[in-house]
Amino acid sequence: MLLDQIIEGIQMVKGKDISVINFKNRKNFICDYFVICNGSSHNQVYAIFQSIERITIEKLQKKPWHVEGLKNREWILVDYISIVVHIFQKKLRLYYDIEDLWNSNL
Repeated sequence: MLLDQIIEGIQMVKGKDISVINFKNRKNFICDYFVICNGSSHNQVYAIFQSIERITIEKLQKKPWHVEGLKNREWILVDYISIVVHIFQKKLRLYYDIEDLWNSNL
């Protein structure tokens, strides 16, 4: 399953504080899940992205539909259509607090 492979990819490079928000029971929602995690540096945020991409291609032959944030590596968004992955540097994750934002709207 794609969700399991994404989480495995994060764990392989020691991504921190993995959170999954389930939107499957919401009508007409943009995706089924948000996966949110953080890294401790620009390099680790990028390594998490690379790990996710590598494992989903190798095990599922599935590439991301769209990726944002590779240039600054502070918040990389990886869109697999049904799953959107948010890879943050910790300070930005705390600042935007998207878990609380989305959980409060459910």
